[in-house]
Amino acid sequence: MDEIGTGKKRIPAGPLFLKAVREGDIHMICPFCKSNENKVTDSRTTDDGRAIRRRRECQHCRRRFTTYEMLEEAPIVVIKRTGDRELFDRNKIITGLLRACNKRKVTRRQLEEVVTTVERRIRNLLLTEVTSEKIGEIVLNELRSLDEVAYIRFASVYRQFADLDSFMAELKHLMENKSFTDKK
Repeated sequence: MDEIGTGKKRIPAGPLFLKAVREGDIHMICPFCKSNENKVTDSRTTDDGRAIRRRRECQHCRRRFTTYEMLEEAPIVVIKRTGDRELFDRNKIITGLLRACNKRKVTRRQLEEVVTTVERRIRNLLLTEVTSEKIGEIVLNELRSLDEVAYIRFASVYRQFADLDSFMAELKHLMENKSFTDKK
């Protein structure tokens, strides 16, 4: 039978494990001191009810930390430009967005929201595989309304502009759309 370690005792996975979780025998490990003695101080739903955010306090070092509990969904396979396939990794999008938003007034939370929206849109396509180009277009669509400079930065890397003319064409397109939406 599979077992899951709790630090104090080992509890078999299955109905007994679920009972132990309900009774509080399973605890998260503190990221600061590695103790498994902590308590939940606050719980609330987030991401439109798709996740639970919990604030915890370590009983050993008294520091607080946040954990998220979410439904495990089917993995998304990304088809790269080279034809290679790899699992979707939201951290790769965050890394790209952090570069694009460097020295811009965009918060980490806003970037997390963008990535959550991107992932939700991909899942709503009901596909098990999606191209990196499609992901890039969805990211650009979200980034355009968040920060135009970051949009251009991300587009310059994502679209791999061959020359200044193609870059200027994208900038012109952005400006035309901006003036169109400003008139509304």
